[in-house]
Amino acid sequence: MLQNNFGAVIVAAGSSRRMGASQSKVLMNLAGRPVLSYSLDALCACPLIARLAVVCRDEDREKIEKIAAASPKQVELIAGGPERQDSGLNGIHVLEDCDYLLIHDGARPLVTSNLVQAVCEDALQYGASAAAVRVKDTCKLVDEEGFVLETPPREKLMSVQTPQAFERALYLYAAERAASSGRTFTDDCQLVEAAGGRVHLVQGDYKNLKITTPEDLLSAEAFLAGEKKMRIGSGYDVHRLTEGRALILGGVRIPFEKGLLGHSDADVLAHAVADALLGAAALGDIGKLFPDTEERYRGADSLLLLSEVCRRVRESGHEIKNIDATVMAQRPKLAPYILQMREKLAETCGITTEQISVKATTEEGMGFTGSGEGMSASAVCLLS
Repeated sequence: MLQNNFGAVIVAAGSSRRMGASQSKVLMNLAGRPVLSYSLDALCACPLIARLAVVCRDEDREKIEKIAAASPKQVELIAGGPERQDSGLNGIHVLEDCDYLLIHDGARPLVTSNLVQAVCEDALQYGASAAAVRVKDTCKLVDEEGFVLETPPREKLMSVQTPQAFERALYLYAAERAASSGRTFTDDCQLVEAAGGRVHLVQGDYKNLKITTPEDLLSAEAFLAGEKKMRIGSGYDVHRLTEGRALILGGVRIPFEKGLLGHSDADVLAHAVADALLGAAALGDIGKLFPDTEERYRGADSLLLLSEVCRRVRESGHEIKNIDATVMAQRPKLAPYILQMREKLAETCGITTEQISVKATTEEGMGFTGSGEGMSASAVCLLS
């Protein structure tokens, strides 16, 4: 038996009828990830959780196996039962070497590891614990015909959430009592209460909502969007004009008597955009990633380099929201090629043309670019 360690069960075997969708709600997309993956991350991040099991439907097993494979802790998949109470027990019986149990609804993706930890620590002290929040509305007790029977005092009402955690012996005793009486419960706290157990409540989180209807999914997406921190990056690059080189800007070959000098194809616009993205994600700059001392980058297509930059930015957990870039050049006129540049850059970055702006300006004959010695480009970007 693992002393003071928890076996966690994520219940994900519901039919999702109220979602009106063809697939289980725990498999639905939430901000680019399956709903279930968020709960797995939060539970895996809690050091008191020693083992995990996901109770799921047979038809969802293959997809959930793929989701669970990305978890840092081993996750066992268990078949669900006819009722939620049965599903929970199926998972608990697998976690035999844990002396405490934690049960969480897979349809509550916004649970935090801090809340999981708080419920676990509370269960260690009291034997049974659950997350709960104060009700905000006045609640009414009504009869079968919809008439009000009573108005309970709001200050004594709590809305119970998951996770819920219990001493293993207490929970199994309560489950046996329920089975012998033929009673079923949709809430594990109620199961323990019916056996005479006392459940202590800890402060939950109003964001820890349960996804039951399509509106709940929209609310969860809004919460996640509000939590994302925006990051701004700026980039700048300059190259000298020389004869015998092709002029390439934003991946577009532009007819001109000169081209830009550089180790790669010297696409000054693509380089500025790449540096802006790297800066926003704090990943260095293109000189660090693609040094001009390496022969493999000689004559390289800068859009391929930019594609690699975008891959690294997304790998670091960021999403490109928009890019604004400006090319400074006295000649040639770039206006006829702006749309092509936007399209090429958008395709490379995996965004729409509406998310990228490219402008061109002269410098009125002044300075390095105004004299026609070279071209420069600047870019700013926004990541989430």
